[in-house]
Amino acid sequence: MVLVTGGSGLIGSRIVRRLREVGAHPIALCTRNAYPPAVYRDLFGVDPGHVVTGDIRDTALVNRLTGQADFVVHAAALADVAACTRLPQEAIDHNVSGTQSILSAAAASRRLKRLVFVSSASVYGNGNPDDWAGPGDEHRATRELLASVYGQLPPRFGEERPLRPLSVYANTKAFGEVQTALVLRPAGISHSVVRYFSVYGRPQVVKPDSHSWVVAWFAARAAIGLPLHLNGGGHQVRDFVHVDDIAEGTLRALTAPAADGRTVNIGTGRPTTIRTVADLVAEHFPGTRVVETPMPPGDPLGGCAGTALMQRVLGWQPGISIEDGVAQYVRWLKSTPAALPRWLHQEAGQRA
Repeated sequence: MVLVTGGSGLIGSRIVRRLREVGAHPIALCTRNAYPPAVYRDLFGVDPGHVVTGDIRDTALVNRLTGQADFVVHAAALADVAACTRLPQEAIDHNVSGTQSILSAAAASRRLKRLVFVSSASVYGNGNPDDWAGPGDEHRATRELLASVYGQLPPRFGEERPLRPLSVYANTKAFGEVQTALVLRPAGISHSVVRYFSVYGRPQVVKPDSHSWVVAWFAARAAIGLPLHLNGGGHQVRDFVHVDDIAEGTLRALTAPAADGRTVNIGTGRPTTIRTVADLVAEHFPGTRVVETPMPPGDPLGGCAGTALMQRVLGWQPGISIEDGVAQYVRWLKSTPAALPRWLHQEAGQRA
């Protein structure tokens, strides 16, 4: 059995689906309170028969489920950067105390083969600028643009870089990474850490008061005629990874012998500016307006993944480009009216 905490959310549900495709027996532990019930049922395709509704801070429940598991993917978290900034105590309760609950249960297990802790590229912060590659770099235009904006080249984040979290959310993930090794290594439990870069892709849906998940935000706003907000001018760079690639990379970290005790980026190695995403979305919605807005707190200028270790340890690299992923998402959104929340329609109505 594979226990997937947060297994009914966007990423968790894709991991669960992929596990079922390869013949594993996944069980999702999830509160299912981040979205309306219809989102889990109709958009994420969550099968109630594979879900235990509960909280990772419920130690008795966690101990019981972990004791039955051969593998654990710990993906549950208060994962919204803006929400963690507004509610730091809730972030600590979920992402620190909840993680400790999972790790304690894993350390006590007699059958667990490996635990994968889901972390985030946000732990890198802005890093230290250095050159990405030589003059033949295929992304030279993006590098030169960002160098002209910031006066320096944006970094490629390798796993060996020091952690420099700039937000409450990132800080809780940095804690989880260190704590995973501190708790599980002495217990002799195999473990690995995956650092997700910017996750996107169907069936992602937006949440109010959030500035995360820019592909979904831009597509949803463009679909109903709202302007796209470019925080800080949209010059931040991100490494966009499709959620299906995220699920595949996570399963590989769960089973690859070389991933034992390693921290591995899950990214494409390709830098993309937020402004570029706006342009890609606008191609599908003629007449879309773009406005520049202030940079929210804790939003790093960013960088892209160093992928050499990922390719070596996992024997794999993501296969969906941002152009194809955005096009797929827009097609899905246009065919799935329920993915556009009522409150966003109301905002459009108020602006009309």
